[in-house]
Amino acid sequence: MNTVLWIDESATGSQQVYLKDGPERLQVLFAASLSSAFELQKEQSINALLVHLPIADCSAAEVLRRIHDEGCRVPIVLYEPGGALSKSPALMQGGAFQYVSHPVKPEELCDLLSVAIRQCAAQRDTKATARQPRSLLVGSSGPMREVIEIIELVANRRSTVLITGETGTGKEVAARALHLASSRAASRMVAINCAALPEYLLEAELFGHTKGAFTGAVNPRVGLFEQAHRGTIFLDEIGELPLALQAKLLRVLQEREVQRIGSSEPISIDVRVIAASNANLLDAVAHRRFREDLYYRLNVVALRMPPLRERPSDVPELAEHFLNKMSEHEPSWRKHLSAQALETFLRYHWPGNVRQLEHALESASALSGDRSILYPGDFDLPSETQLSEIGSLSALDVPEGGINFEELMTGIERRLLERALAKSGGNKARAASMLQMKRTTLLSKFKSLEVCA
Repeated sequence: MNTVLWIDESATGSQQVYLKDGPERLQVLFAASLSSAFELQKEQSINALLVHLPIADCSAAEVLRRIHDEGCRVPIVLYEPGGALSKSPALMQGGAFQYVSHPVKPEELCDLLSVAIRQCAAQRDTKATARQPRSLLVGSSGPMREVIEIIELVANRRSTVLITGETGTGKEVAARALHLASSRAASRMVAINCAALPEYLLEAELFGHTKGAFTGAVNPRVGLFEQAHRGTIFLDEIGELPLALQAKLLRVLQEREVQRIGSSEPISIDVRVIAASNANLLDAVAHRRFREDLYYRLNVVALRMPPLRERPSDVPELAEHFLNKMSEHEPSWRKHLSAQALETFLRYHWPGNVRQLEHALESASALSGDRSILYPGDFDLPSETQLSEIGSLSALDVPEGGINFEELMTGIERRLLERALAKSGGNKARAASMLQMKRTTLLSKFKSLEVCA
């Protein structure tokens, strides 16, 4: 049972046990002053402090300073109903876990204290490995341990690595972890999305060009392979690379040299190549969209990023990681998941994987106002069976109570885009063809409808 010391000048010194709805249990000790709180702390093992402001003749910043001077290293929650939210950044930088400036129910304070205790314990457990490259890969499940093991085994080799996995599984994060774990960490990791540029620009970006090599080449340009010399180059969405460039990339991998556009002089390079694809490259090879020899040259070490549904035990750790990352940029809006929201997350299938989880947390944090705790109702998680619940389009009808037309049609459109992307194995060109639309139109709709692509 965790113990919370509640400092409140109106306290009578009584003691009580507060039972939460779940299995967590908090023992609450009351102190009417800072001095009596410090005496209690010497006698009791305290897991968190809750300070009800104001404290006479002592500002909030002074309260924090005095607590820290006493050697207290537990999370501190400052509660000041009617306080000023603008004080939050300075107080949290001064060591407060959370500053609550509006009246809240005791249950929410209890939830917040439980979160503070859990997070403090988790930070102590991970402190020893916080600066290691593997800390980029959040999760301790079996599938993630396998990913980390492969990275540690091949980090210092020059072998090319092909990272595969569904959209949103964190392939670029794995590439960065691999780079940081290698002996090349002091040099650059250069990343490029092979689907983001047209062919004529992509070749110049990768290999560089000489002055006057083509119209508009007024100055020579160093390509990304040269920029990554003695470092790492990350080629994302390698399956979208045009066939003509695939042949040139194969030569670079074989000869370890590049040739700028407009030049006949080869340039030797020492580069570790990491490629990634969310599409099935063997299927692309079978349909002659991807060179077989290039596939085997890239797939020297295969690294598969597991979808989030295969590692549900990592969801709490990932959620905490993203909330902490958001609070670093906006400390006055620090948020925490309630136990009920966490249960909802564990039951959900996460078709958009880690990226969808991050976006869901960011959206809920922005729309929950000044509340510190996020509850299940704060999250709009689309169901895998959403369309089947709507039924066939021909059977749609307008109920007596009316219907939100825009919301319904947006949901149908988003779901069709998600299904086309899934059926095409993540290949956007094929998904656009299945929906009989231009690829640029598809990408525009992904962005406007916030589809995890």
